[in-house]
Amino acid sequence: MNIAALVSGGVDSSVTIPILKEMGYEPVIFYIKIAMEGEPGYMDCPSEEDIEITTWIAKKYGLKMEIVDLQKEYWERVVNYTIDTVKKGLTPNPDVMCNRLIKFGSFEDKFGKDFDKIATGHYASVIENDKGFFLGTARDTQKDQSYFLAQITYAQLSKAMFPINDLWKREVRQLAEEMKLPSAHRPDSQGICFLGKINYNDFIRKYVGENPGEIIELETGKTWGEHRGLWFHTIGQRKGLGLSQGPWFVVKKDMEQNILYISNGYDPVAQYSDRILLSDFHFINKDHLLDLAKPAQVCFKIRHQPEFSTGILSKEDDLYIIKADEAVSGVAPGQFGVIYSKDKTICHGSGVIT
Repeated sequence: MNIAALVSGGVDSSVTIPILKEMGYEPVIFYIKIAMEGEPGYMDCPSEEDIEITTWIAKKYGLKMEIVDLQKEYWERVVNYTIDTVKKGLTPNPDVMCNRLIKFGSFEDKFGKDFDKIATGHYASVIENDKGFFLGTARDTQKDQSYFLAQITYAQLSKAMFPINDLWKREVRQLAEEMKLPSAHRPDSQGICFLGKINYNDFIRKYVGENPGEIIELETGKTWGEHRGLWFHTIGQRKGLGLSQGPWFVVKKDMEQNILYISNGYDPVAQYSDRILLSDFHFINKDHLLDLAKPAQVCFKIRHQPEFSTGILSKEDDLYIIKADEAVSGVAPGQFGVIYSKDKTICHGSGVIT
């Protein structure tokens, strides 16, 4: 079997290589460059160190390695999606789109067609049965990354391989230490990779600009200050408002009036909702095992987190509607609502929160 292994230099993807070797495979290692190096001071991912580590791993295990440049594709497909979503006052999720459009998209189109499988260091699984392929959750529920994979296509899933799916994070670290991999003690990446060390708000300011407006308390109508642009804020946000007499939570954004609404307290009622609308819903496997002729009991997530929520999924016209059993906080339009089976083992797909 010909396997393309996508290795970023982090501990998770690094450990996939000795695992694949132990399984008897000779994968070809690929390092994908996505940082926009032509953007002075902005796209400063630590690619040099990443490439050094990935090259070291390739030499250690006697494997072929290629560095592939998908910077143009990343900018056109993921960064532009991020900017366009932000301009609408919504909350984007570039990591979700990167998996579908770049790692399993552009890479497959340009380099992956000669391979039977594409292996990554995601904490997730591929389940195959008589109904085809399904995206499964990982054994380590604290690290499960199925949320970030919930937009991949069926064809992409059928070629996907997640070698660390049965391992706990501590076991991955332990294996990296035992094998003396240079990534063994590297911290997990945080934030959006293509930004590097640049602050997210600085990036948005550069490409979207500012549009000042009022910050108003939802319950009282009192004006508490001025925001620099609704796109700098997301529903459920607490930090970064710079207001006294807090804590304050962002609970609503009025794009037409350019007003940011906030509520006071550690757990304000206004930040909760038990009804979530999903547009452009994408089922990974069309035979998704859900009978939506009537409302179906499901588990779901509205952000990447270990915990699942439960509720009823139904369909009205082109929208899918989750009626949560218990109201959830921080329902941010633009983010993805991801649907799981009742037993939390299968990720059926996702839609955009609207």
